[in-house]
Amino acid sequence: APSNMSDFATWTHEVPRRVWKGTLLQVLGRIWGAACTFAILWLASERLELPAFGRFTFYLALFAWLDAFANMGTGQVAVQRTAQAPERIAGVLATARRVRLVTGLLGVVLVGSMAWLLDEPGWKWILLASFYPVTHTLELSATVFRNQIAWRIPVLMRAIASALSLIGVILLFISKIHEPAPYLVAVAAGSTVANIMLHQVSSPYLVEARFQRSAPEPMANFLAAAIPLGLSGLCAQTYFWIDNLFIRAYLGDAPLGRYNVAVRFMSWLIMVAQYASLSVLPWFAARWQAGQLEDALSRLARPLFLAACAATGAFWPLSEKILELTFGAEFVEAAPALRWLLLATIAIYLGSILLTGIVAIGDTRAMLAIAAGGLAINVVANFWAVPHLGIEGAGMTTFLTELFVALGAMVALSRHGVSLAWKGGRWYLGPVLFASGFALSSLVAVLL
Repeated sequence: APSNMSDFATWTHEVPRRVWKGTLLQVLGRIWGAACTFAILWLASERLELPAFGRFTFYLALFAWLDAFANMGTGQVAVQRTAQAPERIAGVLATARRVRLVTGLLGVVLVGSMAWLLDEPGWKWILLASFYPVTHTLELSATVFRNQIAWRIPVLMRAIASALSLIGVILLFISKIHEPAPYLVAVAAGSTVANIMLHQVSSPYLVEARFQRSAPEPMANFLAAAIPLGLSGLCAQTYFWIDNLFIRAYLGDAPLGRYNVAVRFMSWLIMVAQYASLSVLPWFAARWQAGQLEDALSRLARPLFLAACAATGAFWPLSEKILELTFGAEFVEAAPALRWLLLATIAIYLGSILLTGIVAIGDTRAMLAIAAGGLAINVVANFWAVPHLGIEGAGMTTFLTELFVALGAMVALSRHGVSLAWKGGRWYLGPVLFASGFALSSLVAVLL
């Protein structure tokens, strides 16, 4: 169960153990989720024709965007406003749920209309699947766990969701379903059940004495804080997935399926950065109030950056083998794109932690400016890169975008007097670790 909120006052300049524990729990859950996702993609690639598989991955990407649209910054604002003020949680969650209900239903209209207008095969199934982000209104109850970086129960629920999605896909595979839309419904059903279960297990903690009943937060004030964060997150999800639109329009569904396998591999690599960012926000907020955010950023960002350099160097020479051994020879064409995405991984490991620092400060304008700038760069670059370089151009554009985001975050933090401790921080070990991983992995590639 979440511990008393006064624990925040005792947090020191060291990265709290609960940050590493919370990150580890989420990574372990993500490893399980990644294994389930890998199995889902493999089963779908075996049962579906390559163009149909491409459409399947396209809508998986679109639903990831829908998650950000439904969130619209409500999760981050809920943590900001209740982590050290538990008496406000009832009112904050009441308002946040109203926002998520509206954005979730708007997402249904958007996706359903698009599938219908494009006359997508199985568009009614796609419409049904698009309802699952509406259940993110229930997911907000887990704020009680996020505030204390107590991720055991949320991770367990997500693991169950991944398992349920995989079971649904297995049943469709056994039934020899050759259309992608029912597979989307199976994946969405798992997430829906997880959101309901997460609300059920969180609810008892919300009625404890320290979580007093309170009036709903004023909507205008809540939206003023949430919308810039929500738009920032939406821009980030858009520039992460919008290359799907360019690839599908210029190259077709088959290349899209190859590219999205490479993107999924990158998404598995960046999970530590993603979950460290989720876990560390309350601690960063406390360190900012104590005037020690700069030191906190360096203590977390540096080891993650060095680990990313080592891992990226190790995977670089094995790109073709990874794709061939996992999904087959027809996916090897995505290897050049995967290498650009590996470079983007390094930028993400640095940029995600820096962006979390900006959220802790509360500079929502900077967040929005960085995300909007990244989206603009991504769209403009993809207009040229995809027609001229194919899916490799999409990977290159992703790297340029993530590099811009990381550099933009550094500039934004410096305006608040916060910068990474570059001197004596041994950041130079990053290229050394990349080269070492590359050399060792090259020997393995020769043997393979």
